[in-house]
Amino acid sequence: MIKKKKKTKRMRKITAGELSEVLKEHERWIDTDKKEGQCADLSGAKLSRADLRDADLRKADLRGAKLRLAFLSGATLKGADLDGAKLRL
Repeated sequence: MIKKKKKTKRMRKITAGELSEVLKEHERWIDTDKKEGQCADLSGAKLSRADLRDADLRKADLRGAKLRLAFLSGATLKGADLDGAKLRL
């Protein structure tokens, strides 16, 4: 019997500048009722130790994101998709 190799998803590296831009566009998306900007897609992103304090991440895609030790104080995650996200604090 041949064993199939388990596919492992690669984590996406996000720079502080890229994260800042994603958050800015997401905030605009929320503020304009989805007419401008775009929903944050941070799925599969390495966000360990990221500063997300007071970030409005409503309805953001955080599936499979690595959020270990991320700073989430005051962050809004209502409706965010956190399926498979790693949130150990």
